[in-house]
Amino acid sequence: MAQSIYITSAAGHSGKSTIALGVLDTLIHTSPRVGVFRAIARSTEERDYVLEMLLDHDGVDLGYDECIGATYDEVRADPEAALGRIVEKYKAVEAQCDAVVIVGSDYTDVGSPAELGYNARIAANLGAPVLLVLNGQSDDPDARADAAALSPEQVANLATLALAEVKHERAGLFAVVVNRADPGRLDEIIAAVKAAPAARGDVGVWAVPEDAYLIAPSVKDVARSLGATVVGGDEALLDREVLHVVVAGMSLNNVLPRLEEGAILAVAADRTEVLLAALLANASGTFPALSGIVLYGPFELPEPVVRLIEGLDSNLPILATDEGTYETVRGIMSARGRMAAHSQRRYDTALSLFEQHVDTEELQRRLGLATSTVVTPLMFQYRLVERARGERRRIVLPEGDDDRILRAAATVLARGIADITILGEPIEVRARALELGLDIQDAEVLSPFDAVHVDKFATEYERLRAHKGVTYRQATDTVTDVSYFGTLMVHLGLADGMVSGAAHTTAHTIRPAFEIIKTKPGVKVVSSVFLMALADRVLVYGDCAVIPDPTAEQLADIAVSSAATAQQFGIEPRVAMLSYSTGESGSGADVDKVREATALVRARAAELLVEGPIQYDAATDAAVAATKMPGSDVAGRATVFVFPDLNTGNNTYKAVQRSAGAVAMGPVLQGLNKPINDLSRGALVEDIVNTIAITAIQAQNVAPSSEGASE
Repeated sequence: MAQSIYITSAAGHSGKSTIALGVLDTLIHTSPRVGVFRAIARSTEERDYVLEMLLDHDGVDLGYDECIGATYDEVRADPEAALGRIVEKYKAVEAQCDAVVIVGSDYTDVGSPAELGYNARIAANLGAPVLLVLNGQSDDPDARADAAALSPEQVANLATLALAEVKHERAGLFAVVVNRADPGRLDEIIAAVKAAPAARGDVGVWAVPEDAYLIAPSVKDVARSLGATVVGGDEALLDREVLHVVVAGMSLNNVLPRLEEGAILAVAADRTEVLLAALLANASGTFPALSGIVLYGPFELPEPVVRLIEGLDSNLPILATDEGTYETVRGIMSARGRMAAHSQRRYDTALSLFEQHVDTEELQRRLGLATSTVVTPLMFQYRLVERARGERRRIVLPEGDDDRILRAAATVLARGIADITILGEPIEVRARALELGLDIQDAEVLSPFDAVHVDKFATEYERLRAHKGVTYRQATDTVTDVSYFGTLMVHLGLADGMVSGAAHTTAHTIRPAFEIIKTKPGVKVVSSVFLMALADRVLVYGDCAVIPDPTAEQLADIAVSSAATAQQFGIEPRVAMLSYSTGESGSGADVDKVREATALVRARAAELLVEGPIQYDAATDAAVAATKMPGSDVAGRATVFVFPDLNTGNNTYKAVQRSAGAVAMGPVLQGLNKPINDLSRGALVEDIVNTIAITAIQAQNVAPSSEGASE
């Protein structure tokens, strides 16, 4: 039977979906099979955006229709029959999962006598404890501007009434989360709720502060509220949040000073001079960056103006509606923000706030979730993030002109994974981040042509490469290359590691490291591994990216380095030196090379569990191992696989990745004094985030005296 939790609220606009996202994310990192269930959805015709967002989370493998209990219409028509249908459909989901996050209805008065009471009744019938979400704001549903923070006493009174309703329906109470709480009074609010009679005892109470970006509507939400059409700009920017509204009901001279960061500008469609001026101001970088423009009124833009707008090539979204001034402003003000997986800043902010203000370990303990021996890809990624957070390092990202890098940087900063330096022209990088609706305010953005750094780096590079005849003038040209610039930052301690390769070749990324960072003492070659996250465990494959045809000595280097890398990431190293033959059964140059490499590993690292030559099946399958190599500590249990050449390694990791659905993280470079890691040019944002976390963990293990090792 799955452990489940029923998330419901006592009023509308509580931000229940953000709490559900945080709970889901927490459970996925500890349980291999987590499901979601929407007890009551709006209708069968219109998709439930909250359920879609939760189903879109990595690790949830359920279909939309099977995760809906009943619709509002069904509940209104026959509450008893709807309850029976909800229980039946939930049980089908529960049977497939270890844990289920159940999301109650939105506050639309579907139940009788009260919606909260009906949700509590559902929870009781599902055997799921209630996590009650209280709204810390007094929020008029027709006007966001009227929102005001509730005092601790008001929140406590709300909790008392709501908890009485839950108790009346005999539902178990799991915890209370006060969402959208007054940021300056979180401790007072928690204390006041804990003092409420119904919350006393073993009940968790947490408070999550109000955040402007979570409640702000996106430009897309404004378009939906107005029924407006998109007539210009980049549709990818429709997810940017709208933080203010500026109505251009005045002259141009008075409009420009009133522009605000993240504002949407409402302009009468016949005020073309204001429209053009706003587009120019937004493009100039000297005015606050707008989120979008709404043209209102039944006026067509003149053809010359349309041509001029097209010539400006602005990314700023432009919406059009036939409504008048009053209706347009009212429509904008009534737009509500929606949590969605594709709204990166809102998604990252929600998870970050939840992690900071809800004790996730306590949450898991209260649910009684046992620690799983299975390690899924998501569970492993979560552990990477936790390790990186534990001792934050600064990672430099040289490719600041790539949107994926900016998106990854925003996520890394929001989740507290690492400190970030982005290389690029600061005005251009920050302007593009604003266009994308990303928060990289805490990132250092540094130009690779910064005169002070160029001089410092050129002097150092000249010193390092003097034996190659490199002059200062040559060095100044070289170090402005972003890969050299970033590598020198790492070398001189201005950053702890570098991640690059989204837009550059592997050679371009790692060549500077060979020249500048150099290898660790006792290691003669730089090699790589992939962390292969299978359905239930993580394996290490090396070398799959760097050395085409390693010698026996190089294979030994790869094995020792790969074992050390495995240990860094919590994987107990049991090394299989792979070949087409197991033990003493075969001969030939290729097998002899692996046999010699195995002997070298045993001589260099006597404590390391290593076996070779060994075939892949004997290394992974206990039954095969019992026949081919009985009594081995590695056969059938290997965690680190060293391939005899790049051809074998590269093809094997890709075959396993595709056929077994494994998540391949890497290549992770090893053997360098300080961590430099390469990305695939097809890397997704998630891949970049993982690689940054990996690099930060490697940096945590760098010895302070590692500089100056052999070339």
